[in-house]
Amino acid sequence: MQKVELLAPAGNPEGFYGAISAGADAVYLGGDKFGARAYADNFTTEELTACIRYAHILGRKVYLTVNTLVKESEFDEIYPYLLPFYEAGLDGVIVQDIGVFCYIREHFPGMELHVSTQMTITGPYGAKLLGEMGASRIVPARELSLEEIKDLKAQSGLEVECFIHGAMCYCYSGQCLFSSMLGGRSGNRGKCAQPCRLPYQAEINGRQFKESYPLSLKDMCTIDHIPELIEAGIDSFKIEGRMKKPEYAAGVTAIYRKYIDRYYAGKDCQVTPEDMHALTSLYIRSERQDGYYYRHNSKEMVTITNPSYSSTDEVLVERIRQKYIETRPRIPVGISGEFRKGSPARLVFTLLDAKEDSPIEVVISGETVSPAQKQPITGENIRKQAGKLGDTLFTAEAFSFQMDTDCFYSLKSLNEMRRQAVHSLEDRLISRHGLCIDRTRSANAGKSAQENTDAAQESSSKQDSSIHVSVRTTDQLEGVLNAWDRAQTRFYPVKRLYLDGDLAIRVFSQKDHVRLKNRLTEYLRKNGECRLILALSPILRRRDKTYLAQLKDLAVDTDRIDGFLIRSMDGMGYVRELSGKVNKPFLLYTDAGFYHWNQQSLQAFSVDGFCLPYELKAGDQHRLLRGMAANPMTIACEKTVYGYIPLMVTANCVFRTLDHCRQNTSADISAEPGIAYLTDRYRKRFPVTADCDHCMNILYNCLPLSLHGELDKWQGTVDFRVDFSIENKDQTEQVLRYFLSGCKSPRPYAESTSGHEKRGAE
Repeated sequence: MQKVELLAPAGNPEGFYGAISAGADAVYLGGDKFGARAYADNFTTEELTACIRYAHILGRKVYLTVNTLVKESEFDEIYPYLLPFYEAGLDGVIVQDIGVFCYIREHFPGMELHVSTQMTITGPYGAKLLGEMGASRIVPARELSLEEIKDLKAQSGLEVECFIHGAMCYCYSGQCLFSSMLGGRSGNRGKCAQPCRLPYQAEINGRQFKESYPLSLKDMCTIDHIPELIEAGIDSFKIEGRMKKPEYAAGVTAIYRKYIDRYYAGKDCQVTPEDMHALTSLYIRSERQDGYYYRHNSKEMVTITNPSYSSTDEVLVERIRQKYIETRPRIPVGISGEFRKGSPARLVFTLLDAKEDSPIEVVISGETVSPAQKQPITGENIRKQAGKLGDTLFTAEAFSFQMDTDCFYSLKSLNEMRRQAVHSLEDRLISRHGLCIDRTRSANAGKSAQENTDAAQESSSKQDSSIHVSVRTTDQLEGVLNAWDRAQTRFYPVKRLYLDGDLAIRVFSQKDHVRLKNRLTEYLRKNGECRLILALSPILRRRDKTYLAQLKDLAVDTDRIDGFLIRSMDGMGYVRELSGKVNKPFLLYTDAGFYHWNQQSLQAFSVDGFCLPYELKAGDQHRLLRGMAANPMTIACEKTVYGYIPLMVTANCVFRTLDHCRQNTSADISAEPGIAYLTDRYRKRFPVTADCDHCMNILYNCLPLSLHGELDKWQGTVDFRVDFSIENKDQTEQVLRYFLSGCKSPRPYAESTSGHEKRGAE
């Protein structure tokens, strides 16, 4: 059985060398661009290429984080940024942006593509799809259970890399816009300000709760579960912490290394009190918990009263520094040679490795040895110069030289022979480990389609804009139908109605919704241009098997349903698989959270339309549209002009943490989502819905996005999207009538936000 990889973080070179010394099999790190830890020290190009070679000499690997979303204007920077690392033999790249994923696959062949946890892979549908596209490894969402991880690995055939220690996000990674919308610092750009660690006052069903930290998870520690995690088939154990000190990475790595090795040696894996104390004393937030492997959510996972770090054992920290950071591993070598007058000098480096039957030996021939005219070279001179290995991984432990008396050989030439011998020995070691020494790639090979973007026009033939409407509840659907019936002016036609999948199941399958179903059917008959699209859940898990089967039956058997709104990579994988099984063509649209930030991402899949992402400012959106025109692409584009932006999608539950689980009550939870409110220190009130059908919460912005004043600027360029999430029937009707009229009537809501329309995400 192949042993599990222990993968350590490094925020700077000191952290890298410490993690390697402590026993990491691989290290993940970021350069100065495109990394999801923008505030870590990170690595210069020279530092990173040196680290790659250092790791390879020791048989370790290096993975580079390119796990942010990339704007159209930045895309041409990717090739020159990655090229030196690719040529240096970089082992893999951890990627979030699907456009970047496809670009690297095309331009950097032979380098592994690892799917970041930021891509929110929660099941085999997304994993299989990305495997077909070239991924070799998936870093799934941290919220998956051990059984789900086994299933994902078995069905996809890909490696899985899972977090085993460190800080945890409250939100599904890649689905969080909280920091972005509050202060412009986006988690999708590596600049999260962590508003989840702040205090909030909660209100649930009218009941007020005292101020606490309901969104702050305790740090993960799974040291007690090493045997079960290995036996589950996880390929790589990942330690979180690129923002933390080098002593943290080295200390945590050393302890996990110890118990992983004990497992494979058949020894007892019971964690000692001393080791548990060490883990607890190395920058742990509040208390420990073991993540989602054995639970879906829990009050015990949340700090609630104190999100700060526990005290650190400074004596332990200093001991770790001395043992792993200030001391590096050394490889013993023997050095021998011949220096005979009239013959080329000969220097031999032999690896003193008792584990190998045939030790590595490199032989370097130099210039001809000459007779000494003044000062002859001595054995001590040769030994001193040949043994100068201070900046290398080698240490000389044996010397043997044969030489003539009264011969001369320049120290400069001897130094050059030593450098050649060291380099050759390093190459031989890297080859023995089966790792890459270097690659060759043309500096001009990475020309991308983005270079023509600025010269292109957004659209060669503008058409009138339409409105597309998204609803989640029966009340909102009633409100939409009322708005259409009662609208006195319809400046924009409704061309697409996105029906939440759970709502569609209720409307089309439950007897108590027959009247609403008939109203909807009649509306679609009268408004023949309107397409009915099923909106998939943003998260698809193993528990959603029945839900997906019901959607399949609806999509296949209901003539009025035309397609799907896809909100995740798992949703894309599911619909593509479904389309291959049933004899019915579907229209496919991707939502704002599918993250099309660049034209490469639009080329990744064949879809009929997409929604512009929330975090791009207007200028970046226009640039993306110009890029589409330059290629060209015939993909319909829509832009959200109204709606409460989802800031978090979470497996943990505010209701269960502070009050009780709604599924354990007698209330009918399947009809509509429950709503709680979290109020921050500035008295902003954020709604939180409990989606018990999928056992998740969605936290929304405190104010609705409203671009009512921007419609004229976008008219004819994009269609307009109106999203309903927490609105009641009357609010839905009033808002939709307002937008149908071209926003000419009085606004039915007092406050709103323009989101990132002007500022964009950093």
